[in-house]
Formats: sequence, C-alpha cells, structure tokens
Amino acid sequence: MIDKENETVIADFQQRLLDWFAANQRPLPWRRTYTPYHVWISEIMGQQTQIERVAVYFERWIALFPDIATVAAAPEQEILKAWEGLGYYSRARNIQRAARQLLATGQGAIPANQQQLLALPGVGPYTAAAILSIAFNLPYPLLDANVERLFARLGDIDSPLKQGSTKKRLASMAEALLYRDDPRSFNQALMELGALVCTPKKPNCGLCPVQAYCQAFRADTVDIRPLPAARQQRVDIIMACGIIRHESLFFIQQRLPDDIWGGLWEFPGGRLKEEELPIQAAAREIEEETGWQVSDLTPFTTVVHHYTRYRVTLHGFFCTLPAPLTEPELTAATRYAWVSLSHLSDFPFPSGHRQLVAALQGH
Repeated sequence: MIDKENETVIADFQQRLLDWFAANQRPLPWRRTYTPYHVWISEIMGQQTQIERVAVYFERWIALFPDIATVAAAPEQEILKAWEGLGYYSRARNIQRAARQLLATGQGAIPANQQQLLALPGVGPYTAAAILSIAFNLPYPLLDANVERLFARLGDIDSPLKQGSTKKRLASMAEALLYRDDPRSFNQALMELGALVCTPKKPNCGLCPVQAYCQAFRADTVDIRPLPAARQQRVDIIMACGIIRHESLFFIQQRLPDDIWGGLWEFPGGRLKEEELPIQAAAREIEEETGWQVSDLTPFTTVVHHYTRYRVTLHGFFCTLPAPLTEPELTAATRYAWVSLSHLSDFPFPSGHRQLVAALQGH
C-alpha cells in the first residue's frame, strides 16, 4: 500500500515507474524536443483521440504550421483541412484563436504560467497542467483517463470516477506521488503505463513495474476497477443528402460558423423527419437549403460514422437540377462552390461527407 506519509515507499514507487518509462516509452514526435508549441498541439489533438492517430496528424500539422505565427496567419480553411478526420473541429479553431491572441498580446510563445495558459481559448485546467509539466518540467500533477484508471486500481477504489469524493481522492494521490525532480518524465510514465500496461481491458499485470503497490491486484479486483460508468444509450441519426452534378462539377456548400461542423463543406441535405424516406428527405432538404427542386434522385451509396454516442447513417443520392441553372438561395450555408471531382478532396468535410467524396472518387 502506498502511504503518502511513507517517503521510502513513495520514492521506490517513483523510481520503479521512471525506470520502466525510460525503457518502454513510445517515440512520440513531440518527445524529441519538448518544444512548448509542440506539446500544446499534441495535447489539444490528444483530446478524445488515440495517441497513435495524434502522432500522424501532429507530424503533418507541424510540417504545415511549424510555429505559432504560421498558425495565426493561415486561412481557416487550411487549418480545418489539416484537422480533417480528427473531429471536434472547435479544437482547431481554438488553436488558431489562441495563436492570434498570443501574438496580439505580444507574447508570441507558449507561456510557462498557469493563469496565462488558462486565458487561452481551448485550454482548460488539465491542458494547462500538461503543458506546464511536460513542456516546462514544472511540478503540476496530471490526471487523464489513463492515470485515473491506474490510480483506481492502485487504491482499489470502489466508487465511480466521476463522484466528487473519488475525484478528490485521485487528486490527492496525484499530488502525493508526484516526482518533483522530474515531473515531465513521471507524469508521462503514469500515462504511458495506463496506455500500454494498465489498459481498460485485459491489463498485463505481469509487466507492471508497480504491481507490488497495487491493492486491486492483491484483492483480485483489477477487472472491475474502476467501477464501470453507466452505459450511455446510443443515438441513431438518419440523414440524406443530394450529390448534384452540373457538367463536370459538383455542388458543395460551407456550413454556418455556429453549426456543429461550422466552416466545413458538405453536400446539401439533412436529417429525416418522422416517417420520411431518405429519398424524400434529400429532395426536401435540398429545396429548403438551396431553393432548387431536384428530380431523378438515384441512390448512390450509404455511409455510417460514429461520434461520441451517436451513430450517423448518411444516404447519398445523385440528382438532376432543372434547367436553366439558377443561383442557389442558401439558407443553411455561408457560401457554395462548383468543384471538379479531383478537387473535392481539397476541401475539409465532416466524416460522412468525406466518405461520400472518397466513394465518388473511387466510383
């Protein structure tokens, strides 16, 4: 058992963990230099995203936007395109807002100050602490999902992670165990152990360097720690859209800024009404969003994508515009474009529409 009053035990725990991390850490790109800008980008990308995917997007992002100034100066469409596929696009917009704010206030660099970090768009308490700890090696404890799970097993905590008393206990553990001489390595070691060994399912306790201190291992409760959260009911959303072609060009429109996928591009369409067929919804939505009454709707393909607890099914239809071609009367978009098939992929699309583009280009 780890007693916060027992300095010898804590020191042994810390050393075991640090030795394991030195031998087993993954070669993640932001670990090459721990540049504060790199750490910031990796932390924002890592929200709701697996680290393996983050590494791929991070490399591409840094190649396009090597510093705060290039992020601030980039057109928003370039920012969104670089983020395409990561989801939660407000994160990308907040990065650009924060970059511009840093330049406007004369800082021009990621600050090593908690209050200044918290003043940046998209930076909350955890992200601020992560930047201070990992980029600047300052003694701020970290509690991400991996560490919470690890601590729940170390302490054999039999209460839900989101419960107030549990949160306080986890925070107390993080503070007591923190290795203040090298918080950067220690915090990453905790997260890495949770990601690679103390996994949500089938944890490999035989490889755990701190197994001797795990109360759940001794109690044989590892598989039920942490207590499972109440399962959220999946919500099914059915949508339909029209793929409108004129000569060799395809019609796309840019979503309103305050939409869930604001600033991204899409084929016109929307959600089915009660007892409405997909083909009917596609025709109705196109008329409501553009003023066009299309005809000859033909099924093209149906794609499915997931985000949080939603499963979205999107039906795509080819359709014909009446002659002569008129200007669309946009009601759900800020602007539109007629784009060739090969150039559709130059625009940032939400997941379902991006799948339709890929299907079109492979058709």
